[in-house]
Amino acid sequence: MSEIFSGFVPPLGLRSGHVQSLISSSGIRKRVVLRRSGAVRRAGEVWTLDGGEGIRLQGLYSPQAGESKGLVVLLHGWEGSVNSNYVLGNAARLYDSGFDIFRLNFRDHGDTHHLNDGIFHSCRLDEVVCALRDLQDRLEAGNWFLAGYSLGGNFSMRVGLNAPSAGLDIQHIVAVCPVINPANAMIAMEQGVRFYERYFERKWSRSLRTKKKAFPDLYGEENWHNIRGLRERTHYLATRHAGYESADDYFQGYSIADNRLEPLAVPATILTSADDPVVPVTDFAHLPDNPFLELVISKYGGHCGFLKNWKLESMAEDLIADRFLGAHDDRWSG
Repeated sequence: MSEIFSGFVPPLGLRSGHVQSLISSSGIRKRVVLRRSGAVRRAGEVWTLDGGEGIRLQGLYSPQAGESKGLVVLLHGWEGSVNSNYVLGNAARLYDSGFDIFRLNFRDHGDTHHLNDGIFHSCRLDEVVCALRDLQDRLEAGNWFLAGYSLGGNFSMRVGLNAPSAGLDIQHIVAVCPVINPANAMIAMEQGVRFYERYFERKWSRSLRTKKKAFPDLYGEENWHNIRGLRERTHYLATRHAGYESADDYFQGYSIADNRLEPLAVPATILTSADDPVVPVTDFAHLPDNPFLELVISKYGGHCGFLKNWKLESMAEDLIADRFLGAHDDRWSG
């Protein structure tokens, strides 16, 4: 079954990793996913979840009008949101397949900068785990599904590692182009086409300005958005606001390299591409030999793209639907 996805070959004009990455996040694809996602968006209800210690995380819950095949939670990437193209594309596909959908915003993503005074960083895992437990309890959900892209894929795998101790009843996880070693992802952006570093720098600047406006008493004197370069800005935020000694120390805080996935006890599928310009494919070469972990590497796909035709449909959505529907069918047939 994995060979269907690892052998993915898009049309000739879509075989560049840069083309895949850029088109998948473009306004052109936004129009496509907006047309497809009308039903799941209309069903969306704003929910605020308890992240513990007074922290609030917010998302959109789209329940089925009738019988449901279960709950799917979708996590976006860094500086994405519940309305990112890949989130809406998967939400539409899975909602139309009969699943309830919850699209979660991380802290300071989407329109949620005002909810918490502290600044988002990628090591804030506990609040995501707590919020997911709150969601599970409120919905009385069991055997639910989790999928994430890029940083959201990294979070998904770390949630999976903590699922048994946190009482999260997750049946299957899919992580698309997850950040494995954050230090290597930083190097890839610094040494590759500078567009990606500048892209994230611009989006992060907007987010930091929004945070500053939401909490002027705390951050009114900050000029963090003027620090040029992701590494320099990351070092500043990590040491000044996240309690780390350096950017490298911070990167280690959310890395899932170096056999960190060895204890994983939740079935999980990782999908990545050999031509990803942001997350080096070499980072996947040393993942542990874990029977719960399936690794699918395709030659093409870029970073979170996997566009399979000029209708801008995504193979990643096919894989996620295949794994979740298969797990659902196996549970009921068993």
